[in-house]
Amino acid sequence: SGEHDVETPHGRIHCTMKGVPKGDRPVILTFHDIGLNHKTCWDTLFNHEDMSEIMQHFAVCHVDALGQHEGANTFSTGYEYPSMDQLSETLPLVLKHFGLKSVVGMGIGAGAYILTRFALDYPNMVEGLLLININPCAEGWMDWAANKISGWTNAMPDMIITHLFGKEEIHNNQDLIGTYRHHIINNMNQFNLHLFVKSYESRRDLEIERPIPGSSVRTLKCHSLLVVGDSSPAVEAVVECNTKLDPTKTTLLKVQGPPPPPPAKLTEAFKYFIQGMGYMPSAGMTRLVRSRTASGSSVTSFEGNRSRSHTSEGNRSRSHTNEGSRSHTAENQRGRSHTEGTANSNVDQAVPKSTEVSC
Repeated sequence: SGEHDVETPHGRIHCTMKGVPKGDRPVILTFHDIGLNHKTCWDTLFNHEDMSEIMQHFAVCHVDALGQHEGANTFSTGYEYPSMDQLSETLPLVLKHFGLKSVVGMGIGAGAYILTRFALDYPNMVEGLLLININPCAEGWMDWAANKISGWTNAMPDMIITHLFGKEEIHNNQDLIGTYRHHIINNMNQFNLHLFVKSYESRRDLEIERPIPGSSVRTLKCHSLLVVGDSSPAVEAVVECNTKLDPTKTTLLKVQGPPPPPPAKLTEAFKYFIQGMGYMPSAGMTRLVRSRTASGSSVTSFEGNRSRSHTSEGNRSRSHTNEGSRSHTAENQRGRSHTEGTANSNVDQAVPKSTEVSC
């Protein structure tokens, strides 16, 4: 455990390992968003009581993008900051440094993009991905213009806030926004941050496509859990990304309420994701899932049932929808075709749907 500097062609990457890697089991590897580092991005989640159960089974490696860690030295004026692709190319060096075979990635925003690029290029090193606010597309010209026209060194904190939060939060949740603004201005090296933001803004399209049997398109091979808040600025991008991934290996979780996703919901979803991959015993399952198992598969929230869970029934009986979402991952693994058959006999079986749940 502890802090390490990993040498890369672009400079030293600051990594923090918590716990001891266990045998052949993957390590959870986190990557933060622009304007944040591993502490400001992940501390609330990893300090949540429910996360301690998962931490008994996994070591965690927190990666800070170059120059974004606490107390980072300012890069010299001529320094060329790595592109998003180059940042993803440093991750095999991180695995090698710690002697790791594979990871389960956990990324948000820019970090989610970097981890996805890494998984596309090194599929054997990534067993699963939890991707929050993933945007697989290159930045649009309008975004670019808006950011450039705003005279942007002074406006950098504002620009990052509008990347992290929806308009509602920015207007209604002054405390939360104030905390993040404080982080961005006081905990980050502004020069280095500017370079990281510019690198994210210059990202290219991930060019992923939904696989069709017999074709060899480029897409994620690992199990993926996509998470987005229903008021997040990334909603459309995440929904778009979901359509480009293998539906039998992908779950889209829409979380109600403000970003960042509440630790309790995120932890629970992540736990079932891990269990679905066969890594954690299900003994500690919550009462929600036990009651869910007793009530048969009528409560599975597949995309075909979406209209139901999002309308009157969803509001009338929130717990009903929740039960479905709590166990979706485990159930997926047990036998998707069986579940789809029972839950959605009316859905055209030839067109597999990825699981979509709301909570």
